[in-house]
Amino acid sequence: MKKNIIPVSEFPELTIGLDLSDRTFQFCELNATDEIVKEGQLKLDRSTLRKYLASQPKARVALETGGQSAWVKQIIEEMGHKAVVANARELKAVTGRSHRSDHHDARQLARLARVDCALLNPVQLRDAHQQADLFVIRARAILLEARTMLINFARGITKSTGQRLPSSATHRFAERVRSAVPEALRPALLPLLNVLDQIAMELEGYDENVEALAEQRYPETRWLRQAPGVGTLTAVTFVLTVSDPARFAHSRDVGPFLGLVPRRRQSGEQDPHLRISKCGDGYLCKLLVQCAHVVMGRFGPDCALRRWALQHAQHSRTAKKRTVVAVARKLAVMLHRLWRGQEVFQPFPVAA
Repeated sequence: MKKNIIPVSEFPELTIGLDLSDRTFQFCELNATDEIVKEGQLKLDRSTLRKYLASQPKARVALETGGQSAWVKQIIEEMGHKAVVANARELKAVTGRSHRSDHHDARQLARLARVDCALLNPVQLRDAHQQADLFVIRARAILLEARTMLINFARGITKSTGQRLPSSATHRFAERVRSAVPEALRPALLPLLNVLDQIAMELEGYDENVEALAEQRYPETRWLRQAPGVGTLTAVTFVLTVSDPARFAHSRDVGPFLGLVPRRRQSGEQDPHLRISKCGDGYLCKLLVQCAHVVMGRFGPDCALRRWALQHAQHSRTAKKRTVVAVARKLAVMLHRLWRGQEVFQPFPVAA
């Protein structure tokens, strides 16, 4: 993965560390000799942040990834400063602090940015349009979770009375079970089934929006949809999560970026086998795992990936679980390669 390394010669004389909380931000200003010029806390809103940044000479401003880092970074750059967004997960590993406070975090950000921005493991944030499009997918996922929760609740309370609701496809659950709801539970469950009907309608709308995004705003997803088991939702989510294929020098770097590779804790001759890191985007990983199950399922398309997976999954249940993750990782690498090279998918590639 390409690092956003900024040459020291491009750094201004002033370095600022910003630690963002829900309603305030702590700042720490360092001069060229690493001395603290000023520290303080201000209200976190657009007008206050603009006013503060307008009072500063051109500076590099370091902040951590978080819920509000995107709009803060945008304002920093609009005001003519250099924004460096640190990977919060990696930064925690670097600093190793067990006792943290806002002003210490702001100092740490400023000092690390002053010494070497690479220590912050800078991340590339999506632009506003990409973020808004990704919110469509996130909202759809939340609605799916709500539907699952409501269906499980309906089945659970019915089973508690010694009865069961009939089996049904998830998207037709309300229609299928409405007439089978026990009389005593109708006051509790009929309003819930009405909500499920509404959720089904809204999900259809979200699916139409995702299809429109793929066709109109992200036509490059057509290359990704060639991959086995990959549909429009996964392709659009992958494009929006990765944002730019050029951020990775090698397609194989996508696996670690998504947390689909094992952790490593090597020491001397010891190199234990650990679980995957899960440090990437959890929802995209979930989609890729679902795609892997399609590839390995009864109706999976015949291709080299499927044959490899079935060969490695047949030994045991543990082997199958590991193979599913491996296929998800291979799909991520494949999607990046198809996207970057705009290549035609070859089910059985010929070795060069």
